[in-house]
Parts: sequence; C-alpha cells; structure tokens
Amino acid sequence: MPPEPFRRIVIVGGGTAGWLTAAAFSRFLARPGTTIRLIESDEIGIVGVGEGSVPFIRNFHRALQIDERDFVRSVQGTFKLGIEFRDWSEIGNVHFNGFGDYGGSIEGVSPHHHWLKLHRMGDPTPIGEYSFPATAAHLNCFALPSPKPQPEMPAHYDYAYHFDASLYGRFLRNEAEKRGVQRTEGKVVDVALRGHDGFVEAVTLSSGERIEGDLFVDCSGFRGLLIGQAMGIGYEDWSRWLPCDRALAVPCERAGQITPYTSSTALAAGWQWRIPLQHRTGNGYVFSSKFLSDEDAAKTLLANLDGPALAEPRLLSFTTGRRNKFWDRNCLTIGLAAGFMEPLEATSILLAQTGIARFIEFFPDMDFDPAVTEEYNRLTIAEYERIRDFLILHYHATQRMDSAFWDYCRTMDIPDSLRQKIELFRARGRVTLGHDESFTEASWVAIFLGQNVLPKRYDPKVDAMDVESLKRGMLQRRAAIRRAAEGLPFHGDFIARACAAPPA
Repeated sequence: MPPEPFRRIVIVGGGTAGWLTAAAFSRFLARPGTTIRLIESDEIGIVGVGEGSVPFIRNFHRALQIDERDFVRSVQGTFKLGIEFRDWSEIGNVHFNGFGDYGGSIEGVSPHHHWLKLHRMGDPTPIGEYSFPATAAHLNCFALPSPKPQPEMPAHYDYAYHFDASLYGRFLRNEAEKRGVQRTEGKVVDVALRGHDGFVEAVTLSSGERIEGDLFVDCSGFRGLLIGQAMGIGYEDWSRWLPCDRALAVPCERAGQITPYTSSTALAAGWQWRIPLQHRTGNGYVFSSKFLSDEDAAKTLLANLDGPALAEPRLLSFTTGRRNKFWDRNCLTIGLAAGFMEPLEATSILLAQTGIARFIEFFPDMDFDPAVTEEYNRLTIAEYERIRDFLILHYHATQRMDSAFWDYCRTMDIPDSLRQKIELFRARGRVTLGHDESFTEASWVAIFLGQNVLPKRYDPKVDAMDVESLKRGMLQRRAAIRRAAEGLPFHGDFIARACAAPPA
C-alpha cells in the first residue's frame, strides 16, 4: 500500500514563525482534502522585534511566488547589503560583514591572502574596500544585482531586507489565507498525547473547542507549549557562550538618509542595533542582565537614538540555546520554541525558514519514520551549532578591557569547534566550512580580520606573484569596485522609484 499522507495540519502560534510555516505548507504540502489550521491568540501577542534578514529570505520568497516589490511596499521595507560593526574589537574599530565576497580568487588563492601580504608590507587599505556591498553601503547606494553576468563587476554581491516584523506577519497571513489556511482565534490550555506512543492527538482551547490533527507545528514562542511543556523535550542552554539574555526594543522617528545596512554598535554590556525602515527606524539594546540593569539599559538606549522615540522600550527576556530535538514524533518545532541565539546577524528568521524548507524536503507521511526525524534533527543541530560558533566569535574576538562584560567575553571558554576554526585561521588564514554553512568564507574573514584576528602566515602560493603586479592588480580591483558602487543610485532614491510604501 502507498504511504498515507497526513490530512490535518495544526500550527500552534502565529507571528512570523507561524505564518511563515502556514504560507510554505499551503504552497507545498497542501493536497486535496488537506486542511491547514493555525491557532493564535490576540491575548498572547507576538514577540515581533526582529526586523532584519539574510539573503536566504529571497530564495524562500521566490519559492512562495512572492512579488518582491509588493513585499517591500507592504512591510515598509528597505534593502540590506550587510551589517556595519562599531566598537566590537576596540572602541573606534569599524568593520563590515557584507553579503558578497572580496572578488574572485587570484591564481587559485582567496583574495584575503593577497590582502594579508600587502598588509604585512604596510598597506593600510581596509579589507572592506575589496567588498562591493561594503563599499556601496558606505556610499549609501543600492540597486538590484543584474541577473546577467557582468565582466566589469569585480565582486559578487547579494542582498536581504529590513522590515516591520508585525507587517511581515500580516503579509504572510494574507499569502497563507489566499491558499486556504484557516485561522482560529484562541488560547491553547491543554495538549492531549496518545497513550500508546506519545504522539500529539489534540489541543484544547480556552473556549472548550478540541482540535485534532495528524501533524502539529509548535510555533508558540519561548514557551514551547507542545514540544517542551507537553512532550518534555529539553533545552540546551548556551548562555555561557552567548551571555546576553535581554533585549530592549524601541522605534524612533527616521532621520537622514535610509541606509542600506544594519548598524551594530558594541556598548558596555552588549550591543545596540539600528535598522532603517521607510516609516521609522528600529532600535534595540541586546545586553546581559548580569552586567546591567533593565533601567540603565533603557536609559542608554533612549540616549542613543537618531530621533524622538515613538514608544516606550519593550523588554524581551530569553535564554540562548536550542531544543534537544526539533522534530519529535508528529510535532515539528519552528521559531523561538526551537531555539534562539539573540538578534546578532539576523539568524532567527533564517533558522525558521531553513527549518521549514528542510521539513518540506523530507516530506514525511503518517508513518513518521524515526530514521527521517533523526536525520532532520542531526542536520538542524549542525546548523544551529555552526551559527552559534559564528556569533560567539563576535564576542570572544575582542580586545576591549573597559567593562566586566567584555572581560568575560574575551576570557570565556569557547566550544572546541570554534577554537579549532580560530587556531587554523591564526595559523594559515584558512576558513574551514561544513556542509550547507549559513555563513560564507567571506563572512568569517570579515569578522576575523575586522576584529584583528590576524594570521601568522598567508598562503605561500601568494609569493609566486610579482609584488608590483600584485599591488597594481589589487589597486585596480578596489578602484573598479568603487566605480561600480558610485554608479548606483542612492538607496532612498531607488526605494522611492521602485517600491515606496504608502504613508504609514
């Protein structure tokens, strides 16, 4: 007999994670006779502080057949070429992690090795001048990459978005409901498990309604209503490596030009984000409660805004880490219920989208074969741990000695997997990447070099090139990048022409 597909999909929780799941499942998993039902409570609300993304979001949207310009208009969006980091290595340090590379290899060697040789010889040029997204971002310029190869473009670049998280959830809900997803208003007060195998059988709402399903998706946020509270799947705490456990978020009036990048400024007990939208600027202070009170964090945040605050700062408390399992029996976990590694590098929405995409790829049936769930969990755990290591690097690779928080970060023990990466880069300037890494070699190089983690040696093959030829070639490369970036329109002008949102 052919495998029996599941017919009743129940998503517990709305917000970005819930409606991302609903939109994707209605596009790829819906069959004749399949119902997809999302339960959310206006009483509970959503977290909704994330307003940044990484380029994978474009692949996800493309698969959902979402029109880019309609999306940007609907969410008061802007475009994002990367993240500018200020004061992370030391006060006054500025570096940029752009969505692109440093140009093609030279004689088979990654270009940062050639930069290292020139740097050793006294060349003061920052590595960012060989990055097209970094150069365009600092000029405040943006245009969509050409779909056709451009020989004159000296480096590859990509982009993502900034958006209003509440508007994004509304946009996704519209997409999902157009494809037949049913929304139920209500608060889940009980979860029933089958006695013989522990599968989720049904959830009961405060109204008394009982909703049965074949597949359940827990998008209930930090509570982990199904996966944690009902099914007892534990949580691995990573706060010893990622010590920030609070975030204060506040919007303010937009001032000046709309920049095509996120700003991340290190402060005494964490860091502050700045995210430009069409109608306002999003701001937040991510900090450790062991080193700073909520009241003092709020004062610091409000003192560092571009314009008048539009609301009172909103506090979010969290524990960095992940679930021990992301998929158990007939329950999949997406979003904050699965894990959270703070807003740095905008990975929360990325992990929700890759978790959904991986599940669709595995596409189970009613058998829920344990071999399938085990492989899903193995791959997802690997993804979380690689991202974890990349984020820890930002904190650990610091020379700051001006506060107890940075003393802790600089001297803390780190995972062996990250230690090996750092040691290899310090030794030979090499970056080892696993299968399906979320961050490229260029991103690791941007943080290593940007935070003054300098290798003892560059690749010896670089010495095969004549020094004067190398100097000329590198000068030509960064000049070409500068010319190409200067040829783009200002970011705000591009938005006004292509995808301006209606007045808020």
